[in-house]
Amino acid sequence: MNITLCSFKRSFVIILLTFLSNFVNGQNHTVARQWNEMLLKAIRNDFGRPTVHARNLFHISAAMYDSWAVYTNYADTYFLGKSFKAFLIPFDKSKLVLPSDLRNSQEEALSYAVYRLINHRFRFSPGALTTLSLANDLMIELGYDPSYYSTDYKTESPAALGNYLANKIIEYGLQDGSNEIFDYRNQYYQPVNPPLNIEELGDQGLLDPNRWQPLAFETFIDQSGNEILGFTPGFLGAEWGNVVPFSLKEEDLSIYSKNNDTYKVYHDPGPPVFIDPMNNNLSKDYKWNFTLVSLWSSYLDKNNDLVLDISPKSIGNLKLEDYPVSLEDYQEFYKMEGGDNSIGYDLNPKTELPYDEQLVKRGDYARVLAEFWADGPDSETPPGHWFTLINYVNDQPELVKRLGGEGDLIDNFEWDIKSYFILGGAMHDSAVATWGIKGYYDYIRPISALRYMASKGQSSNVSLPNYSEAGLPLIEGFIEIIENGDALAGSTGENIGKVKVFTWKGPSYILVPETDEAGVGWVLGESWMPYQRPTFVTPPFAGYVSGHSTYSRAAAEVLSLLTGDEYFPGGMGQFPAIKDEFLVFEQGPSTDIVLQWAKYYDAADQCSLSRIWGGIHPPIDDIRGRIIGSKIGKAAMEHSLKYFNLENAPSPEDNQDIIIYPNPIKAGSSISILFLEEEDPLKSVELFSLDGKLIYTFNASDVSESESFLRFRAPLILTTGLYILRIEKKNQIIMEKLIITN
Repeated sequence: MNITLCSFKRSFVIILLTFLSNFVNGQNHTVARQWNEMLLKAIRNDFGRPTVHARNLFHISAAMYDSWAVYTNYADTYFLGKSFKAFLIPFDKSKLVLPSDLRNSQEEALSYAVYRLINHRFRFSPGALTTLSLANDLMIELGYDPSYYSTDYKTESPAALGNYLANKIIEYGLQDGSNEIFDYRNQYYQPVNPPLNIEELGDQGLLDPNRWQPLAFETFIDQSGNEILGFTPGFLGAEWGNVVPFSLKEEDLSIYSKNNDTYKVYHDPGPPVFIDPMNNNLSKDYKWNFTLVSLWSSYLDKNNDLVLDISPKSIGNLKLEDYPVSLEDYQEFYKMEGGDNSIGYDLNPKTELPYDEQLVKRGDYARVLAEFWADGPDSETPPGHWFTLINYVNDQPELVKRLGGEGDLIDNFEWDIKSYFILGGAMHDSAVATWGIKGYYDYIRPISALRYMASKGQSSNVSLPNYSEAGLPLIEGFIEIIENGDALAGSTGENIGKVKVFTWKGPSYILVPETDEAGVGWVLGESWMPYQRPTFVTPPFAGYVSGHSTYSRAAAEVLSLLTGDEYFPGGMGQFPAIKDEFLVFEQGPSTDIVLQWAKYYDAADQCSLSRIWGGIHPPIDDIRGRIIGSKIGKAAMEHSLKYFNLENAPSPEDNQDIIIYPNPIKAGSSISILFLEEEDPLKSVELFSLDGKLIYTFNASDVSESESFLRFRAPLILTTGLYILRIEKKNQIIMEKLIITN
């Protein structure tokens, strides 16, 4: 492990302890909270996969919820007794043994369900040894036997119900469209651009400046701190739109075909802005978006003289209708000097006093924002980050725990259960929608776009050197042409006429992060780097739309609706960043800073802006993600409420695409498949083992097919066990479990 990573982990521990100790110390947490903290630890010890962990957070939160709901007489379950995409989880509540102590039973069932799910979902993670040991320790600490495996909930203890529930969620997860069985790999997506080696200059053969470009590293350290040598990360979750969502509806869905492959896109925002390499006038929106990212990077220096008031007195208080709609509005909303056009608050409505000013240097504030909301090593990823924030909110003594701010007080256990269920559903839907969009539009990141344009030249003046319709626009003091005598001209003048940018100078200027700062200055445009570590640089997936923006706005909607109040308890949420300790990429900040938010929406908006400060997203990725997140958060809350009262509970939905029967089946016997979506031609039928090995491909002669029905025989060579049947049709790929018996 290198010095940089060690220093990050040391800094992260300081951050986490500071964040939690101020508000959590001395409090007795519920069993649900303890398992949620355990899950967040497991995520920090795993690979940095925001899609996968949004799903983990939801499935495990839903397991907690069912373990609670099943022992009430007024709440409906989510998984137990329900059907999802042809997968039924049988459950007969009338056969459930009802003990005298319902709370102990709920805690016991919950603990076994979560323990089994963590053991299954994280058994192959790089930190599995630590994670599984901690989970085992928590079971013992709570007084449970980890070696109890019975699933006979009809005659035995709540522990058996927890084991049964976990097993069924595990089985469900093998066919929910995530491709968990093959480690969540893409099944058909392929990048169109060759990888960009960040150690070299230029765009390195970028074929399409509107599409995502992979990055190649000598040493890659992922979002959770796992080091991989000589690695080019693939697109994470390009087909995640295929995953079964929580509250997303059919009317939210568009289904597209690209290269004869199917992409499911919920809440389609339409295309981003594009560059036409042959027409500067048609590319101005694209150039403004990515140029703004470079401009904001030029302020990431403690020596930047501008001082800002970063308190709620001056920042925040944007409403959904304040977000820009037209591309022209974007230039009014985002300030060239950094930040947005929010105006802050006159008073704290809880204290009826003005918020105190907090004056700090812009360079310190922007760098803290970029790192606080980033996906660095040891991160619980963006969806997990919002679980740490909801735990922070739930710990505040000012919070009155009434659902929606109305009705009876709810005890801590039930509150934790319901808040995790709602937020988990919103985070999962955010991942499904956002990555469906990312996979389909496959949009470029700033590092590729800026290097591409810089390598082409400048597009402002045809009479100046190195003119190109695809070049960067010249901006005095920020984007200029290298002239003779310039420090960047090169020993033989090889860079004269090229484009230079005034920006954060990059990680190559930092040898010891604890003491060094890169600062800002002039660099070759074709070497531009975002404010990130050189071993990470940019997340390994397309930019449009921003996951941070979608997750954060969805979470802010949930917290506002859950608590019945848009404001943090007491009218202020805050997080301290300690002088010369908090920053990881370089030394800083130069003074203590406290991030402050009046409303949950303010925290979400700040998170969104942080990705522009960090060089990860242009504005076009941001706003549309926020709008989608708002829709998702509201829908997740509305959908969750239906389960909390049996009178309003949704009828068991059967969203089956296909029905397979019989199943289980004996080798050599006939299998029949009924398709509920007709007029979708069959392409192939394949059978895989659980380890991903192709066992058998059914030829046309094997299959009797009609528009909605096909029949074939299970090969005689099959031995007893569980297999995966992969059915590819023109507009969808269906993965179904097939059980072979004696």
